[in-house]
Amino acid sequence: MRAKFIALVFALLFVPLADCAPDSSFRLMETSITDIHKAMLAGTLTCHSLVRQYLDRIQAYDKQGPAVNSMLYINPEILKQADAFDQEFQSTHKLKPLGCIPIVLKDNFDTADMPTTAGSLMLKGAQPDKDAFAVKKLRDAGALILGKANLQEFASGGISVSSLGGQVKNPYDLTRTPGGSSGGTATAVASNFAAAGTGSDTGGSIRSPASADNLVGLRPTRGLISRDGIVPVSFTQDTIGPITRNVADTAKILDVMVGYDPNDPVTAFGVGNIPKTYTAYLHNGLKGARLGVLTTLFGTGPEDEPVNQVMEKAILAMKEQGAVIVRVEDPSLDSEVLTAKFRLNEPEFKAALNHYLEQQGSHVPVHSLAEIIASGNYNKPTLEKFFATAESYQDGPNSPDYKDRRMRMDEVRIAVANLMAKNNLDALVYPHQKCLVLPIGATFQKERTGIIAALAGFPAIEVPAGFSTPTKDAPLGVPVGMELLGRAWAEPELIKLAFGFEQATHLRKPPVSTPALQAHQSAKR
Repeated sequence: MRAKFIALVFALLFVPLADCAPDSSFRLMETSITDIHKAMLAGTLTCHSLVRQYLDRIQAYDKQGPAVNSMLYINPEILKQADAFDQEFQSTHKLKPLGCIPIVLKDNFDTADMPTTAGSLMLKGAQPDKDAFAVKKLRDAGALILGKANLQEFASGGISVSSLGGQVKNPYDLTRTPGGSSGGTATAVASNFAAAGTGSDTGGSIRSPASADNLVGLRPTRGLISRDGIVPVSFTQDTIGPITRNVADTAKILDVMVGYDPNDPVTAFGVGNIPKTYTAYLHNGLKGARLGVLTTLFGTGPEDEPVNQVMEKAILAMKEQGAVIVRVEDPSLDSEVLTAKFRLNEPEFKAALNHYLEQQGSHVPVHSLAEIIASGNYNKPTLEKFFATAESYQDGPNSPDYKDRRMRMDEVRIAVANLMAKNNLDALVYPHQKCLVLPIGATFQKERTGIIAALAGFPAIEVPAGFSTPTKDAPLGVPVGMELLGRAWAEPELIKLAFGFEQATHLRKPPVSTPALQAHQSAKR
């Protein structure tokens, strides 16, 4: 039914128009926000043409061809909104920061004009009455919401499969998952279905798919961006942020998303910690930077060697750019132990989700985790154990176990800060996933290291580090991401480091499975 809905939307969108042919002088593949705006100002690109080209690609590759299955909904008004932009731009010749930038939202971001389902059959058709705070900020900056992306159901896991949308595929290796939980967004952005996207990150859900899909993904400092209007997992660990193809676009979108929101009081901590613009830090910050390679977060088994080999090349590239590499270790930061014993997902999920559902009132058909469990309409292989554990917390955040975890969370924050201070480090460096992203059919992505930043509340940026050895299924190899973690409010420093590495290595490559469309495929209809 969902596929038929998307097909109907495309049928309505692709009504023949006399002037909708894409501008041949503009290259869509791997284009940036700056590229788009330059072309518009030069008169070689219209908003209608830009949106149409992205829609062509979604139609060609999302549900057919490689069938990467990244999208849940297409905005049925998107071409009308593009036309409205073109009319306004013709008279003003002025661009807002994200003017006509097509963005894909993870479908746990509330939108007043499209359903918000968190990938759940039980929330199919659920229609919020207002945009999430961050969505409103994106629209106010001129962004066009192209559609909503598939995800790991309720943003709880690293495989990106949902009862509503099914399994998202990794466009670099169609036999593998795209990481998660923001895998639909990452696959869409990696496949050039949109200019950029958004994700949420509780324990690694922005950074995992950015790593697996050769993208840049930023988990901000807790309190930098409002979570109001986001279907929650953990009110302590949840954050949201951009997923892009390059560091400059991350900085531009971050500029728009940050800010104080009284509906998410933790954003009060961001006041005074936000620079005028993050784009001021788009220069090489590697020379003289002291980077701590956290060996504790590197795998030691044979399955970890492909990632380790890529990471060693990336570390050498940073050293060649003038970075000082310091190997550091801290057994207390073992990610497997922290995930099993410290994380707050289980004790907070029921209370957080129930509160969100109750606030939605008649806009949603269910109002508690217990109702969802009783229905049986969820992806049981990935969620049954988590749901049962979360539901078993009768007193949730008031339980002794929860209070113990909160105390341990402070210990992690201190351990990370102390490790950086005593070694005089600007950032910690490690792979987000010790092994390659797993094949489709797995129910849990093992060996993720994102819990460190999640518990500390510190910012971390993922940047493409390279590819494993190519195979038949992965013609370019499987992407590997490098994570850079900084102190609280260190987004400017992380952007400088990531930008320097990106510009020195140029490791971002589009997937072979979703190539540029032939001219006749994008011709006017």
